[in-house]
Amino acid sequence: MRATTRLRRLIEAPEILVLPGVHDALGALLAEQAGFRALTAGGFGASATLLARPDSSQLGMSEMAEYYARLCDATGLPMFADADTGFGNITNVARTVRSYEKAGIAGLFVEDQVFPKRCGHMEGKAVVPLPEFIAKIKAALDARVDADLVVMARTDARVVNGLDDAILRMQAARAAGADMAFVEAPASLAEMRRICAEIDAPCLANNVEGGLSPVLPAAELQALGYAVVVFPVAATFTVAKALQELYAALKRDGTTEAARSSMVDFAAFNELIGLAAQRRRETELQDFADRLVADRAAAGKPIRKHGRG
Repeated sequence: MRATTRLRRLIEAPEILVLPGVHDALGALLAEQAGFRALTAGGFGASATLLARPDSSQLGMSEMAEYYARLCDATGLPMFADADTGFGNITNVARTVRSYEKAGIAGLFVEDQVFPKRCGHMEGKAVVPLPEFIAKIKAALDARVDADLVVMARTDARVVNGLDDAILRMQAARAAGADMAFVEAPASLAEMRRICAEIDAPCLANNVEGGLSPVLPAAELQALGYAVVVFPVAATFTVAKALQELYAALKRDGTTEAARSSMVDFAAFNELIGLAAQRRRETELQDFADRLVADRAAAGKPIRKHGRG
């Protein structure tokens, strides 16, 4: 089954879909090994890991498409992607969708912020007029090659214009054909409950630790009516703290001994990234090649070198 179809079915299932955020290929592999059924990766983590910079439209579309291609190569799980503002107008949106599909993603969202955008939990956001946003959503839907590719509409209008406008925008996006709706940064449980009640689409909750919205367990979000919850930055925050502590200990002590209990050891790390399986495959292929050459030689049909030299 295609990754797009798998993601769509997970979203449509009665149980809320929990998407852990990953920001690199190793994280994607570890999340798969932990038993998750799908993953997400956003611009916040990408900007942090690729540039060590804030999420403020510093990465271009091609950079993000290449980033997602690496993540998708590392895991067989469906990947839900951040298409930002579409990186321009409706023509750019269409190219973004095609490029992301080629990278292997199973779903994406397009948002209504003014470019250059910023993280949805930062101050100073602005949104484009509703018709411009809806045109982008339609462009994304029309550009997809795989009809099961999930296209979600995201609005940041809650902080800019208020909740009424945010809900109106999502209702219009749904009418245009969007598969999902994402109202960023609701301020209370009452707002979250209203979002799910008034938008006739699977809704996504964004659990950003330290952000503007309540961070709730998946079960509570499901009870409110959400179909999907993402934890987009938890891994990035965790890695940042772990590395701060490691480097502080190394600078202080001249050794990593104080941090050893938090490390995976050398052998275990090689196992989790598949070194043993890689070596077995290399041996299998070399044995195959050796047998083929030996069998042909025994049959009087040695493999000769072609061409010059």
